[in-house]
Amino acid sequence: MTDYTTVSIPKDLAERVEDTIEGTSFSSTSDLVRFLLRSIVIQHQRTGELTEAEFEEITDQLVDLGYLE
Repeated sequence: MTDYTTVSIPKDLAERVEDTIEGTSFSSTSDLVRFLLRSIVIQHQRTGELTEAEFEEITDQLVDLGYLE
C-alpha cells in the first residue's frame, strides 16, 4: 500500500486546474500534480541533475498551461 502526503495549493489555482483538466485523462488535481512531479523527477534521474535551463523550460510550460503565475 502506498502512503500519501498532502500538498496545499491556493483554491483559485485548484479551480483553474479543475477547469483545465476537464475533458482530459486526468481525473483530479492530484492526478495532474502527480504526473507533473513524476515528469520532473524522471527528467532529473535521467540526467543526474536538473539544469537551470531544464527547470526554466518546465516552469515556462507550467506558466503557459496556467498552473503557475
